[in-house]
Amino acid sequence: MSDWQIRPERPADFPSIRKVLVAAFGDDEVADGVDRIRESWIYRPATSLVAISDGEVVGHVMITGCTITSDAGERTVAMLTPLAVSPERQRRGIGGDLVRAALAGAEEAGVPFVMLEGSPKYYGALGFEPAREHGIEPDYPMPDWAPPDAFQVYLLPAYDPADQTLRGAISYPPVYG
Repeated sequence: MSDWQIRPERPADFPSIRKVLVAAFGDDEVADGVDRIRESWIYRPATSLVAISDGEVVGHVMITGCTITSDAGERTVAMLTPLAVSPERQRRGIGGDLVRAALAGAEEAGVPFVMLEGSPKYYGALGFEPAREHGIEPDYPMPDWAPPDAFQVYLLPAYDPADQTLRGAISYPPVYG
């Protein structure tokens, strides 16, 4: 049994979420991006979650929107970013629980898949697969730090492999700046 609970973020949580993000990522860049996301069309409050332990925010995850472009046109799809856990609380299962809860919310919303860029080892253990195996590629060069399979996808029950609008190039909205 865990000593944390997961729930949707609330505006009162925003300062605590910022502290977790800065501690986990080492600077304000990701926290500033989360602030921009909350002011944009890609913000999905139902899948922006916090882990709470002893009344304190100890983790955060968001599923937001991005665009996939194919010969069939453009479509909004879901992207998980960022995932953060307070450094002193890492390696206890909080991150995995946050990801599973966010994926459950995306499934409930009828989303076909969730994209992300991250560790293939960590996210692979949670069921993510290399996106290119499903005809999904980034529309930008992957950063030097990223392993070849960092661009990943988690297929949900609403995914239809015959749907050509679910194959193509993923682009981030300008809010990711």
